[in-house]
Amino acid sequence: MPSALTFPGVYIEEIPSGVRTITGVATSVAAFAGWAPKGPTDKAELVLSFPDFERKFGGLHPESYLGSSVSQFFANGGQKAYIVRLVSAGGPAPAGGGTAPVAAGSSTITLNSGAATPAPALTITAKSPGKWGDNYAIITKKRAAPDDARFQLQVANIKDDPKGVVVESFENLSMLPTDKRYVVNVLADESNLIAAAVAGTPPSTDPPKDTERVATPPADAGNLPTTAKLTNGNDGTVLAATDAAFVTALDPTSATSSIHLLDRVDLFNLLCVPGMTDETALQKLQKFCRDRRAILIADCVATAKFSDLSDSGPKPALTGNDAINAAFYFPWLSAPDPLQENRPRDYPPCGFVAGIYARTDTSRGVWKAPAGTEASLVGVLGPRATLTNDENGVLNPKAVNCIRALPIYGTVLWGARTLQGNDERGSEWKYIPVRRTALFIEETLFRALTWVVFEPNDEPLWAQIRLNVGAFMHDLFRQGAFQGQTPKDAYFVKCDKETTTQSDINRGIVNIIVGFAPLKPAEFVIVKIQQIAGQIET
Repeated sequence: MPSALTFPGVYIEEIPSGVRTITGVATSVAAFAGWAPKGPTDKAELVLSFPDFERKFGGLHPESYLGSSVSQFFANGGQKAYIVRLVSAGGPAPAGGGTAPVAAGSSTITLNSGAATPAPALTITAKSPGKWGDNYAIITKKRAAPDDARFQLQVANIKDDPKGVVVESFENLSMLPTDKRYVVNVLADESNLIAAAVAGTPPSTDPPKDTERVATPPADAGNLPTTAKLTNGNDGTVLAATDAAFVTALDPTSATSSIHLLDRVDLFNLLCVPGMTDETALQKLQKFCRDRRAILIADCVATAKFSDLSDSGPKPALTGNDAINAAFYFPWLSAPDPLQENRPRDYPPCGFVAGIYARTDTSRGVWKAPAGTEASLVGVLGPRATLTNDENGVLNPKAVNCIRALPIYGTVLWGARTLQGNDERGSEWKYIPVRRTALFIEETLFRALTWVVFEPNDEPLWAQIRLNVGAFMHDLFRQGAFQGQTPKDAYFVKCDKETTTQSDINRGIVNIIVGFAPLKPAEFVIVKIQQIAGQIET
């Protein structure tokens, strides 16, 4: 009612309807982990295209599958991905002998200021480790008096143009920590390439010595002085997916694991670690994905043959309780290698597969199996191993999703089972689209029902929950996400005094039960044919 009724007349009051529209979450945000020559190592970085990946992580590299898998993801329909970059931390030589891994290091340069004694020094460091930083140089210039305590700092790319192409510029910088344009703070917030540190006492207002362009350029830095060039960057030892250091860096049971960078990501649905085949590591990543309501796309061993999988399918370590959130694909794929004049090279399938997931979700919905004649791969020459129908028939019941080369349709995904999809197991999460539809509903309702927390726990609240969740489920039904000809056959939403007892209310609990009839893929199409005898009149 209005706050005060003071005069005789008509008062208007708006009453909330209780309708809170529920919007489904994204279903095909991918996460990739692997070694790259550049890019941040302290966060999972978002990329929206392969050119975006090239700018941030250096693009393709002959010793890492990360770049090629990301390229294959976007080429096959992917739209959004997070990248976890792994680098070598160095360490002792392997137990079996060999060379000790080399730690990656960031490029750096120190510029001394002029008058103060001792002279404060401005140290510029590339924001992420790798030799990529050696392609940049620093240009500084004092401002004119009376503002000569401030200076300009520019970052120039000297790789593509020996004269240096300015890619970042910062004005009115100061060496004083108390100044609002303190160089350390400005670069930390505004630069994508470099960070700064100031050393030396007492604090001085003197800017670094000018490193302006000179008339006679040194040979190695175009027309920039050699003192301004960032140096000593180091890529470190390239981490292959089979290396122990690579596996350790992605161990979710370790608090320092790089995979935990994804914990700070709001949402991802697909996890790809190109080329990783370590069974123990994949088992742990399955648990990580189940906790995050994501799907792990697991690669088979590069040299795997039909005979390696025909007896029991994937290794037992991959088919445990958490295998409902993982799928296994065989074999590797042959595709042109841009780094080798497009000569054929074998690649792990996860990048291609993740792209097909994204493309299918966009065109048909998450409830459609990412397989079949519509799931044809782009940018491939064919699977590494050619399978017959009979061989496919041996692997499919063992939860191995085969990649086939079919006439007319090209190279296609020809399997849609989770790693719990073995026929002998009889799991309710046998099929990938069924599991992904459930994860989609779970994640959507988890986010959409936050408003319920701390609301009065009684019938008016329960009615609002039934209204909003029911509207969301009915919209999915209309899109063809469930079995059944009527909503009653397809789904139900229950939230009332039967699901939430007085004991639950006393403990602050509201129970919501949502059920749905999932669509399951038609794996086997049976056509029965019989002859019709001539009509016999009686």
